[in-house]
Amino acid sequence: MKDKNFEGPENSAISRRRLVKFAGVGATLAAATPLVAGGTAVADSRDGDRHGKRDDHRRSWRAGDHHVHSEYSGDFDTSTTPPTFQKGADAVYPIVTNAIMGKHFGLSWMMCTDHGGPTHSKVNLELAYPDLLRSRALVPEVLQFWGMEFDAPALDHHTLMIPHHTDEAQQLYALESRFAKHDAFPADPGRDTEARMVEFLKTAKDMRRKPLVIAHHASRSATGLGVYGQDTPREFRNGNNAAPDVYVGFEGAPGHQAGPLIGKARGGYGKYPTHGGFDQMTARVGGLWDSLLGEGRRWWITATSDSHVHWTRGGADFWPGEYSKTHVLARQDYADVMDGLRNGRVWVGTGDLITTLDLTASNRGCDAGMGETLTVSRRHRTDVELEIRFRPLEGTNGNGDRPQVRRVDLIVGQVTGPSANLDTDTDPTTRVVARFGPGDWRREGGGFVIRHTLRGVESDLYARVRGTNTDEVEPLADGLESPWDDLWFYSNPVFVDVR
Repeated sequence: MKDKNFEGPENSAISRRRLVKFAGVGATLAAATPLVAGGTAVADSRDGDRHGKRDDHRRSWRAGDHHVHSEYSGDFDTSTTPPTFQKGADAVYPIVTNAIMGKHFGLSWMMCTDHGGPTHSKVNLELAYPDLLRSRALVPEVLQFWGMEFDAPALDHHTLMIPHHTDEAQQLYALESRFAKHDAFPADPGRDTEARMVEFLKTAKDMRRKPLVIAHHASRSATGLGVYGQDTPREFRNGNNAAPDVYVGFEGAPGHQAGPLIGKARGGYGKYPTHGGFDQMTARVGGLWDSLLGEGRRWWITATSDSHVHWTRGGADFWPGEYSKTHVLARQDYADVMDGLRNGRVWVGTGDLITTLDLTASNRGCDAGMGETLTVSRRHRTDVELEIRFRPLEGTNGNGDRPQVRRVDLIVGQVTGPSANLDTDTDPTTRVVARFGPGDWRREGGGFVIRHTLRGVESDLYARVRGTNTDEVEPLADGLESPWDDLWFYSNPVFVDVR
């Protein structure tokens, strides 16, 4: 049976007049075609990365954004029964405008994630979803997932990404109407508990088509380094234990990165700042992310725009793909992009400092890439070869700059199993084992390669990579410096199991 949500060629041949109607004249004329001067509009790796070829020759690095708001992030008048919804009170752009701008800035996939509210599940089903279908027809080059910014019980907001299928709208409606803490009208305080969040995750895990859940701006409510707010290490662990193939990570780099351009905190982190644009849970070596990885958890990071209103119109945001990108090794289809996100075939970057990144661990003819596990024998001392490949931007980024990588760091930690303390947020085994400058990498084809050997590996470990255009040894707490001058990229880890 043909999926009615897949628009055929006959539906994608939309006139400019209809495009203008749905997207707005300014956005349409500015972004009807991708960028041509720089590398940002090219989502596929032209290097033909070895990792992608090994698994599937059609897989390549495809940039996307799973946290984008439309005019359906609105307001509710609760003086009426049922509440009356007003579009555009929080975010202002039509769904298709976001898709056009995402295409313009090089995205292959993205997701509409509007705020919830009392009876918002009905707004999503009856109003927003039909607009998503129109946007898919108008901008078929961009895969457009359905979902929402989920009002997670007892926690801050989360991505709730629904697999692409005929009944995707009903699947989201069922989850939002039952579990989103603000959807009930009248309000139901009983929804706002951690037990309810765990129940939601278990329900999602048991679905035939499993959604994905990723935490947003996890430390935005933190008041200090390691002094967390709404989201805590214990809640992440309990949720991941309940649904390890659904609850898979958090935003390493939150949205609202344009804040300093209008005199506001980067990321909206007004109580404790981001570091190099990244959440403290990710940016601190040996911090919470490393603590979770050190338990062997497959817990991934992403980077998003959280686009509401562009900074040139008074907001704190960049367009989808303009500054932050989540790169997934996948084919250009919904299922494989979602599979890549679920399984950690992901790296993230800001300002298009680089356009491809591969991290590969190898031993005795076997290898593994990001999100994968290399198994080696403990019969004798074993060396593990690590290879880092990256491709710099060709042309200019969204700010008209030509950024240059100044340093790449290789970070390694031991995998020691589950912690007895669910609140722990440090891993003392994690350290930067090597720092590489331009003199340490060599050009191969259109990119650069770095090789490093881990000698005598005798216990389980993971390795990850980060890089920057700055001279900061560790990413410093952010002030009001331009985000375009402070660029970073992070890989997700590759694991090594010793057997």
